[in-house]
Amino acid sequence: MVRAMVKISDNARGPNDADGAKGAKGERIAKVMARAGLCSRREAERWIAAGRVSVDGKVLETPAVTVTDASIVLVDGRPLPGKQAARLWRYHKPSGLVTTHRDPEGRATVFERLPRELPRVLSVGRLDLNSEGLLLLTNDGGLARRLELPATGWTRRYRVRVHGQVDEARLAGLARGITVSGVRYGPIKAAPEATAKSGGANAWLSVALTEGRNREIRRVMEHLGLAVNRLIRTAYGPFQLGNLPRGQVAEIKGKAMKEQLGKVLID
Repeated sequence: MVRAMVKISDNARGPNDADGAKGAKGERIAKVMARAGLCSRREAERWIAAGRVSVDGKVLETPAVTVTDASIVLVDGRPLPGKQAARLWRYHKPSGLVTTHRDPEGRATVFERLPRELPRVLSVGRLDLNSEGLLLLTNDGGLARRLELPATGWTRRYRVRVHGQVDEARLAGLARGITVSGVRYGPIKAAPEATAKSGGANAWLSVALTEGRNREIRRVMEHLGLAVNRLIRTAYGPFQLGNLPRGQVAEIKGKAMKEQLGKVLID
């Protein structure tokens, strides 16, 4: 069996220390696991806490461990897969799927519906059960985390169908940010779609934001007296949903990915 060779740096502190030694070569174990495409860094930390990860035969108790290419890292007794080049895909998520690998309620998940030929992938952020549209997928957990961060500055764009009386002045006011039930949301650009036809009490809105918190649009619209009955993400940063059919996946090839991501790919 081929083992992933990743040795704890001689200059790093032991697995039970809170901090690794400054200047130690290598990477934190959670980052190594994410780069191997096993999970996100946050999930890696949970796996470590659950005693599922060992380094050089010692079960880790903390993620505050720096490793390099000389050590033996095992997850659930199995070696890490070899480090792969970062890859990125566009996926047209249908409504009715949960963006998780396993759902305790037994609902259908995004990852159950992906083509079998895809490697193990993670989502960049999430779309909730009843939302649809563009979902980015990657085999690199570290890249997924960087693309999710508000600091990246990427705008998420949506088409949102709402039921209720639209007040354009209140929509425009969202550009200053808004507090809903004690939660402060950053600036949101929202306006009625100029070319969209409204059906009865329904109206289509164009919405853009950079934070993308859980159910942010739905909660903000509800605060304005509007019920969201359809939500479609059309863009995530420079990547567009375009004409990608519902349920289909399209890889963003290396050259285009590098051109669009720029420094985001540089660790």
